Amino acid sequence: MPGEDMDHRKERMKSDCKKIMDSINAMCFENLNDEQVHSLVMMREIARGVVENRAGKVSGRDVKQALSSSIDKMVESCRNVVSILGRVSCEGLGEEEFQKLMRMKEIAMGIVLKRSNTPLTPLGEQADGGDDDGNEKDMYSGGVEVESRSEDDQNERQGVVDGEIHMWNGYVPIIEGAGTESKMVEDYREVVSRDEDAWNVGRGSVVEGTRDAGHQEQTRRVEGLMFEDDCLVVVSEFETQDVKSEVQKSLSPSAPQISISWPSDDVINLDWVQVMMFSIAQSSCGESSSRFCDVIPVPLVDKLIDTASSILCKEPNCVEVDCQGEDSRVVVVGDIYGQFPDLLRLFEHAGLPSDNQLYVFNGNYVDRGTRGLDVFLVLLAWKVLMPSRVYLLRGNHESRYCTFLYGFEEEVKTKYGYHGEYVYSKCLNCFKELPLASVIANSVYTTHGGLFRSGTSSRKSKRKREENLELGSLEDLSKVERSLIDAPDIGPNVLLTDVLWSDPSKEDGLVEKTFRERGLWWGPDCTEAFLRQSNLKLIIRSHEGPDVRENQDDFGDMPSGYSVDHVGESGKLYTLFSAPDYPQCGEKRYNNKGVYAVLKPLDFESPSFHSFKDVERLQTDADGDKDLVIVDKPGSVTASSAGAASVISFC
Repeated sequence: MPGEDMDHRKERMKSDCKKIMDSINAMCFENLNDEQVHSLVMMREIARGVVENRAGKVSGRDVKQALSSSIDKMVESCRNVVSILGRVSCEGLGEEEFQKLMRMKEIAMGIVLKRSNTPLTPLGEQADGGDDDGNEKDMYSGGVEVESRSEDDQNERQGVVDGEIHMWNGYVPIIEGAGTESKMVEDYREVVSRDEDAWNVGRGSVVEGTRDAGHQEQTRRVEGLMFEDDCLVVVSEFETQDVKSEVQKSLSPSAPQISISWPSDDVINLDWVQVMMFSIAQSSCGESSSRFCDVIPVPLVDKLIDTASSILCKEPNCVEVDCQGEDSRVVVVGDIYGQFPDLLRLFEHAGLPSDNQLYVFNGNYVDRGTRGLDVFLVLLAWKVLMPSRVYLLRGNHESRYCTFLYGFEEEVKTKYGYHGEYVYSKCLNCFKELPLASVIANSVYTTHGGLFRSGTSSRKSKRKREENLELGSLEDLSKVERSLIDAPDIGPNVLLTDVLWSDPSKEDGLVEKTFRERGLWWGPDCTEAFLRQSNLKLIIRSHEGPDVRENQDDFGDMPSGYSVDHVGESGKLYTLFSAPDYPQCGEKRYNNKGVYAVLKPLDFESPSFHSFKDVERLQTDADGDKDLVIVDKPGSVTASSAGAASVISFC
């Protein structure tokens, strides 16, 4: 009967349309331009309407929403990829595997940032932003009613060949035989995803900013879409650039840099911190070197430092770091010295901070390198994000004295120009809030310099080296007034100088230094006494790198990045240095490894040490830092201040 025949035709049409949807969802869009992608999404939405018995028509707005939804899903997937890769440890990976992992992360982050600088041009977009009026050619969306069209009308349309649908890169099935049972001829060269709504651009955003409020709608129109009998006909004009080319542009180093802003709700999240890290990393890469103040504007610096300082000022001089979870671990990091790319390399190897991975940094974030501000601001962001998982201790270079001599002051003023003095002052005020030491799981003491005299021995005198001072305790440390920008040489707060500047010795005793003027020497007996009285098992300190240890016969020159300095009945003392191939600026480089220590529950007295290589240095004339002066030591300048200095820039 006619009714039964019509029902059969409807079911056959639905079946064919379901095949069309599956085919489009499974195809690769790599070689298609924007208009072709738009046409395929239009076809898919029309087919979906038939399958779901929708009554309305598919408009340009519907296609835009479908594209936007797919882009949102792709971006969200990429966010998850970035988050997962950020937690992956690179220990044990070969160089090739490591580079592949980093390339995946770069691609995913590029999509998240949506850095394409060539938005799509709307075709025939209505001035009022609403649906197109009757002058637009109707686009069939669903149900089972077929709009009639004359044969002449059909033949006027381009791209219709004998009632067949011809796609342009060979990835899409061809629907053959108008008026007969449709046959799906599958010829897929590449299948990326079978998620129904995740059309596979796979390498970048086709429509930029579709989720941004106030952004111009990216609406495209197809010249003709219709059903005739059982055959779906798609016609389109191809006038835009190739999608793949646009994606490559969006991920290229020459793309414009993002200016990061503080969240309007005053709450940062993991995505925000990772975007900040990525943007800072890209801001000094090769030809795309951007002015740092454009990427990290002064209002952001102001808000970040104020927020971090409000957290740091509430912490005691010696913070308690809890690590009791079975799957938890603590990563201890030594001196970084402005080597921002190497900090990122460390994160790539050890993994980012998380609920189960805590970080304790032993200070010296700035000086001797051109990117100390990058290091400090990123670590402050992590502190704000995870205040009970990231701990930032103070080093001797977090002072006005050292930053004036060794380059950080000049770095900040170069990067921020007129506002440089203000930003530098903000950093100094934040330095004063940094804690001085940590005790991890009631077992491990970490600090930048080392041990210190007691409060009763705080008046400086001209004692000879063999005349011992009284060893200080954690209680003495808790009473130190740390909010001094420069550590004093005399008075009750001289303990601040001891903590930041002291070094171990192979000889027993606790004596004032004679040649460096600041801090103390302490021997194995003091390490043993401090561990015993504090009921601790281990000390991990920093402060000394391969340059200082080079001429010390008692200790090694630290090419491996760490050394065992004291071994006693109660525990050990380690020195840890995390700046590989130190220093960044200077005539002599030590080709040392960077190292971080890992502490795990139940065995805190036996840390594991993990080394990583430096990121390759590229000698360039960085536009943003061309006037940067790096002072290697008092009276010695390694980059001219004449305005045409060549500085080290990292990628």
